[in-house]
Amino acid sequence: MGSLTRLIRELLQDAGRDLAPTLIVVAIFQAFFIQRMPESLGALVGGFAAVLIGLALFVKGLDAAIFPAGETMAFDFARRGSFLWLMAFAFCISFASVAAEPALMAVAYKAEAVSGGSMGAMTLRMVAALAVGLAVMIGVWRIVLGHPIALYLIPGYLIVVGLTALSPPELVGLAFDSGGVVASTVTAPLLTAMGVGLAATIRGRNPMLDGFGLIAFGALAPMIIIQLYGIMFFVPAEHGTAVIMMPSDDEHHLGAMAMLVSFLNMVKNLLPIIAVVLFSSFVVLRRPLADPKGLAVGMLFVAVGLYLFDEGLQIGLFPLGDEMTSGLMQDGAAMWVLYLYGFLIGFATTMAEPALIALSIKADEVSLGQLKGFWLRSLVSIGVGVGLVIGCARIVDGTPIAYWLIPGYLLVIAMTKIAPRFIIPIAFDCGGVTTSTVTVPLVTALGVGLAERTPGRDPMIDGFGLIAFASLTPMIIVMSYGIIATLLHKSRKRVREQTS
Repeated sequence: MGSLTRLIRELLQDAGRDLAPTLIVVAIFQAFFIQRMPESLGALVGGFAAVLIGLALFVKGLDAAIFPAGETMAFDFARRGSFLWLMAFAFCISFASVAAEPALMAVAYKAEAVSGGSMGAMTLRMVAALAVGLAVMIGVWRIVLGHPIALYLIPGYLIVVGLTALSPPELVGLAFDSGGVVASTVTAPLLTAMGVGLAATIRGRNPMLDGFGLIAFGALAPMIIIQLYGIMFFVPAEHGTAVIMMPSDDEHHLGAMAMLVSFLNMVKNLLPIIAVVLFSSFVVLRRPLADPKGLAVGMLFVAVGLYLFDEGLQIGLFPLGDEMTSGLMQDGAAMWVLYLYGFLIGFATTMAEPALIALSIKADEVSLGQLKGFWLRSLVSIGVGVGLVIGCARIVDGTPIAYWLIPGYLLVIAMTKIAPRFIIPIAFDCGGVTTSTVTVPLVTALGVGLAERTPGRDPMIDGFGLIAFASLTPMIIVMSYGIIATLLHKSRKRVREQTS
């Protein structure tokens, strides 16, 4: 009993640490700028508690079940030389993990509500999961062949830029946002471990140059596939159509039955991950599971955690995001306050982002301390804050998002030509792990709420895209850091040579 209590306390402390920056920023702005208590305070507190407990159980389940199974199987496939099976495994595990990604769920729910059902939440999740699965296969093949990552990412981003000019305006910001959230709590650590482990296994591959980049492939693919989907299939809903995502009174009256149905739906989302692990172990590798009990308990934690997190989104984080945006845009409020809120919520929550912490630790380890994890996290967090400020200003100004994103990604492409090789995969990966499961609901609500309250703006066209800016600016800042650091190193080296 004591060990269980200690485990629960540790889980809540870890999840509380991840939530603390968000709560601090929200509390400061509530106290000093909005100066009123939130409506439905009890529901908000309950929602945050559900998110806190759900995130704790979810992360524990990942550590106990999904990550060990994924890393072990990727290593076994590579060691046996079964690269076709390795790519099939990479596709399946990536597809399944993205389909269960909490941050993507948050964006998908909001997209369905704002689009009047013309972009369904399940459709968005499945299209994004398919895109990531295909992209990770290509990324694994790149590691096997040892090709520079720029050979793949530069054409990919040129395709994105071209599609942006053709895609329905309702889906441009959503496509870029989806690319920014697919590699979060579930997917990012799994892809990082898979890529670095695979590069370390193959003779002639450098974990620093070849191991990173799978997240970059995963973040790029939804931008392409969702825009292609929009060009071919998307039909906007009639103006004024809305979908209510909150439970109805009838659903509340169902009580335990409604909760059970919701939980079973969440379990259904996780079945593909379980099927991939079992099939890969028993059919392909032909060996029993190393820890079947641990896998079962871990998957139960993941299911319960995802369910509680989902409920907390609906009753806590989404309403809080809407209230914060409404309060900061009240009559007579200065716009700089809204921009400051965007910067701080982006910076603080990114510094505590588990996926970024995992990536920075791995980068520090592989670079033998040359790329300090804390400085990498700080650069990325500053980039996210700056990106959110630019994104908010773009909504207020009303400039089409393509006018910002196309030059931005062309700049990124140009920088890959002059940035040192070691920093390029890490910079692209950093752009894919900036948005935490806590930040995404608040940022999404901020963008949509700002568009709803700004005259002449369309929530579907203008409201999405903040996450896209939060993903783009860190790539620019991290590559700039690599370029400046390289130039300084060469300058110091010349000075030493001249004085010696």
